[in-house]
Amino acid sequence: MLKGAAGLRYGPTTIGGVINYKTRNPEEGARLTAKAGSHGYRLIGLDAGGAAPSGEAIGGISLVKAQGDGFRHNGFDMSDAMIKGGMAIGDKQWIGAKFTRYNNEINTSYVGLRPNEFRNEPTRNPAPNDYFLTHRNALDLNHELTINDAATLKTLLYWSELTRDYWRRDVLGRSADGTTFVACGGAAYCMSGRNRNFEMMGIDSRLHLAHNSFGMKNEAEIGVRLHRDSLSNQTVRSKTNENARSGDLTGDDTQEARGIAFYGQNRFLIGDKVAVTPGLRIETYAQERKNELTGASGTSSNTEVMPGVGVTWQIAPQAQAFAGAFKGFSPAMVASAISADGLDQELEAERSTNLEIGVRGAVDRLSYEATAFQMDFDNQIIPQSESGGVGATVTNAGKTLHRGLEGALGFDLGAGWSVSANATYIPTAKFNSTKIIGGIDRNGNRLPYAPELMTNLALNYASGGLKTSLSAHRVSSQFVDPENTKAESADGRRGEIPAYTTLDLSAHYAVNKQLNVFAIVRNLTDRKYIASRNPDGIFPGIERNFVLGMNYKL
Repeated sequence: MLKGAAGLRYGPTTIGGVINYKTRNPEEGARLTAKAGSHGYRLIGLDAGGAAPSGEAIGGISLVKAQGDGFRHNGFDMSDAMIKGGMAIGDKQWIGAKFTRYNNEINTSYVGLRPNEFRNEPTRNPAPNDYFLTHRNALDLNHELTINDAATLKTLLYWSELTRDYWRRDVLGRSADGTTFVACGGAAYCMSGRNRNFEMMGIDSRLHLAHNSFGMKNEAEIGVRLHRDSLSNQTVRSKTNENARSGDLTGDDTQEARGIAFYGQNRFLIGDKVAVTPGLRIETYAQERKNELTGASGTSSNTEVMPGVGVTWQIAPQAQAFAGAFKGFSPAMVASAISADGLDQELEAERSTNLEIGVRGAVDRLSYEATAFQMDFDNQIIPQSESGGVGATVTNAGKTLHRGLEGALGFDLGAGWSVSANATYIPTAKFNSTKIIGGIDRNGNRLPYAPELMTNLALNYASGGLKTSLSAHRVSSQFVDPENTKAESADGRRGEIPAYTTLDLSAHYAVNKQLNVFAIVRNLTDRKYIASRNPDGIFPGIERNFVLGMNYKL
């Protein structure tokens, strides 16, 4: 994960950081993985690969099939396949390709539990007819050219298509005892499909340079990205079938966004202890939206300039100080930037000024990291009305301020024992501007879903092929609405989420070079807790559950 100014390399919506999900590189031979656990969970996986004797070509395949009943009787059926490979072209070029195909059908819903359901039957599925159906195909093509010893050009061409159909019963009413749904008797719409198709494509090319300008060593990166994505958003509704997969087309909306970004950074290596890395990203984008039923359409566009700088200083062999400052932004969604009747809402992007300073290092058997941070948001996009939700008229208003500390420690106790811990403490996470809705000014209120403290602590033991860990996870209380409502509402959608602590136990044993076995027990004490009250009711945390598994290299 990248945090701080380094996130500018990867574009918008990266204010909190960038997570790089890396797929497994092909390995020689084959590996079989099998898992089984609570609630009918089972998984089987196969990874196989090979390389040319010269090492100039490599390829592999990864297959995963998983099913389960779900701890809330929300069963799923998932399959995931990947083909990945590459080859050298002469001495200075490498090309690679990766194709993935993912399918998942899960019996899940926006509808959560009501207070009495949570108390009496927390594993109940309150909406058994609701299904989330996902199908995704993606293709990546990579090219790397070594121009000379000091210059390398890397280019990525990417494409993906995602179909997401969400079939949900229409809610008639909510009470403390449960949710009632519209009857499928033909008089009113009772089942709705929010069916969306996303397509994304683009090209990202980066030139990496090593040079000795200004009398010092430098590492530079210059990049450009062209990107396009589109969305077809349809609403299909039925009055007669609670398990419908077709019906009347009552909404048909298409959206498109195109953007071009330029990026550059230079890492100045000042001696062997200090590095300063300034960077700049310029992102310009255009958005379009069209209501296919009425013909109404509209456009919107914006340009953002995002500077940043990062500094590291090796104070001593045991300590490195670091600091960073950068501007971040997140563009308004097309559906927010352009109204359903095609009007440009003239929304500025959400912007933030981000600062961090910290220290990390290791001393003998101790490793550590501590960071202080601040994120000052501006132009937050919020509904203009109290009842505003997805699709509501929105405006640029509201500022928020986040200040906190995060840290991590690891200590080797000896004789195979060790402890590790990390924590995030956010004393300030508040609305920082006046916004009066329904006569209530939320200025100064704490942000929803922003617990003040999150901590993890683990006691670990390793001996020979055995590795075990007992870990504790603590999340402090949190609000779920801007009004900071403490009392639970009758339908469970509002009210404070109490603090909770869970324990996990895991063990891994390498029987030999070919066979590994492992076991995990989550929520060891079977703690009953609320994980969320959004989007519509109480969603409980998972009860005690276990997974047993093995890896075998063929």
